[in-house]
Amino acid sequence: MVTAASPLVAGMDIGSRSIELVLLQDGQVVHWDLLPTTFDPLGQCRSLLARVRAARIVATGYGRKLLLENLDNPEVTAITEIQAYALGARRLFPEVRTILDIGGQDTKAIALTSDGKVAKFEMNDRCAAGTGKFLEFMAVALQVDLEKFGDFALQAERRIQISSMCTVFAESEATGLMARGESPANIALGLHLAIIARTAAMLHRVGVKPPLLFAGGVAHNPCIKSLLAESLGAAVLVPEQPDLVGALGAALYGQKLVAPE
Repeated sequence: MVTAASPLVAGMDIGSRSIELVLLQDGQVVHWDLLPTTFDPLGQCRSLLARVRAARIVATGYGRKLLLENLDNPEVTAITEIQAYALGARRLFPEVRTILDIGGQDTKAIALTSDGKVAKFEMNDRCAAGTGKFLEFMAVALQVDLEKFGDFALQAERRIQISSMCTVFAESEATGLMARGESPANIALGLHLAIIARTAAMLHRVGVKPPLLFAGGVAHNPCIKSLLAESLGAAVLVPEQPDLVGALGAALYGQKLVAPE
């Protein structure tokens, strides 16, 4: 007996630095895409959606209300980032108990119950300290490509302490260290260690339990991943596409709307 395929459902995570789209059909990812947010996030959303046909669109991320209010489509829904990440993470790793997302301009720490419900969360979205933007700023200051910054930090010969997480003061501190002869790689590692100290504090406040899923653009950074595992004393799970966890969760939520259990 041949059964009709279920409707296509699009999940969109509209972040400060990038916009991700995941398309689900019959519970499977059939398409994904992403674009930089730029200064026209709505236009970028329209561009992504023009490439697909979806029966339902679920938006998450800081720009979710922008899409909800401006897209002339009654089949658009919005959910919080916390809810989307919980759904996406559990789909990828059903055993996950803690989620860390470090994006372009915010950090989220989420603790889950054994059945995948959100138990507690903390979100830093008022300061770029410890986020992808901070790493980008400091990579420029040290004249290293952002994509290579993590590998560069892993070349350090010793660990040093960076006391400030403010981008302006951290740059000043890094400049002062270089003037005293400290190697750029050692400074880069010090900056990564400062991010881990700040992040670990967030995780402990929500009650970190393994396994931990590391998501967001900064999860591509090998130094952050290594130091995070070291700090927690446990392995860190990183999806093949860590940027897509929120969009996947949004699409999973939409799938329940078009085919309720």
